[in-house]
Amino acid sequence: MFSNNPLPAEGLLRISQICGDRKRGIPPIVPVSRSTWWAGVANGRFPKPVKLGDKLTFWRSSDIRALVAKLSGVSE
Repeated sequence: MFSNNPLPAEGLLRISQICGDRKRGIPPIVPVSRSTWWAGVANGRFPKPVKLGDKLTFWRSSDIRALVAKLSGVSE
């Protein structure tokens, strides 16, 4: 279900890195649409973002790694 796209051990990820971007050839880490991702953030299923400005939204790599482990049934 999830991509073999390697996650950095530390750092921040953009939504295009998480959901993928076909135009730029970025495979998804979590294969859901952006609207599904934002709905999941709003209802608490997916991690909350880190806002670094009005138009700069990121997610912690550690939060995404934990999400992938939880969704795939693998304990970290």
